[in-house]
Amino acid sequence: MKTIVLVLLIALGFNAMAQSHDEGYRSNDPAKAVSLYPNPASDVLTLKFESPIAKTAKLEFHTIIGTTLELEHEAIDDFEVRVKVKDLSTGYYLISIHDSQSNTKSIQKFLKK
Repeated sequence: MKTIVLVLLIALGFNAMAQSHDEGYRSNDPAKAVSLYPNPASDVLTLKFESPIAKTAKLEFHTIIGTTLELEHEAIDDFEVRVKVKDLSTGYYLISIHDSQSNTKSIQKFLKK
C-alpha cells in the first residue's frame, strides 16, 4: 500500500515538474490554480492561489520519495500561504493541496536550495 501511494505521489509530481520553477500553472480547479515562489526557495516558500482557498485548503508536505514532513506554514490571507523551508535539506519536495470545497487535489513540486 505504501509503495502504491509513493508511486502515485511521484507520478503526480512528474506532472508538476512540467511547470516552470518560477510560476505555477492556470487551471479551473482551485487546488491546481496556484503559483509557488520563489522556486527554488531558501527560507520561505509562498503559495499564491487564484481562488480564496488559502485558509481552508489542507496542505501536506512530502520528500520526493514520499516521506511525510511537518512544516510550519501560515495563511497570510485568503489567497496566500507562507511555508517555512529554511530547515529543510537541499533537494526536491512535494506539496499536496486538497480543497474540500471543490473536492480537488493537486501536487506541486519545489526545490529547496
